[in-house]
Amino acid sequence: MKIFSIILSVIAIALIAFNITQINFDAPFGDESIVALITILVLLCAIVLLLILNTSKRIEEKFKNQKK
Repeated sequence: MKIFSIILSVIAIALIAFNITQINFDAPFGDESIVALITILVLLCAIVLLLILNTSKRIEEKFKNQKK
């Protein structure tokens, strides 16, 4: 699970970097730029969700070890 989340995080960061290059900074809310901005926002949300998943898995492991 840890390797899976690391791979997804790296892919998300790479896609964020790509989408930053697609933004037209003269008109950041233009047609193509808004798609890039929305995609960046979605990818940041995905990274946050992966971090929450990792944290919950660590908490679950601590509770399992505490019961033994």
